Amino acid sequence: MEKRWICLFVENEIGVLARISGLFSSKSYNIESLTVGTTEDPTVSRMTISMISDDKTFEQIKKQLNRSVEVIKVVDYTDIPIHRKELVYIKINSCNEKDKIEIFRLADIYKLKIIDYGKTSVIIEWTETESKVNDLIELLKKTFLNRVEIARGGSVAIEAISIANK
Repeated sequence: MEKRWICLFVENEIGVLARISGLFSSKSYNIESLTVGTTEDPTVSRMTISMISDDKTFEQIKKQLNRSVEVIKVVDYTDIPIHRKELVYIKINSCNEKDKIEIFRLADIYKLKIIDYGKTSVIIEWTETESKVNDLIELLKKTFLNRVEIARGGSVAIEAISIANK
């Protein structure tokens, strides 16, 4: 089993997301991450989907997606160079002044963006790779035990132009 990435170009119509996600759930395939957005053509949306599967299952998924009427194109991102980032918002609650100083210090070190703060809470925004986001979350959970709230946006990816490796 390994992490897989696919990009779907689909018709931008009501119900397409439900039908695509239904295809996954009806076959008991788990989606790890899913992002959807309109492309430069307002009639087409791009879906970036990550999952963990074996080779055989992944081939079945791609074949089933290619048979779907709403799917225009399926691109397997698993073994090609891509640029991939994830957006995450992290709220740290019940902060005192010492906590806020530490949060701002970490923000400076990791190039995090503080987007909002009040007397007892701070909200961080960060766009980075999934593994770096995971590492930051673990650090913050340990540092600010039981006070971290997370909203992850899932990864967005595009084929690379000039890099040889992911």
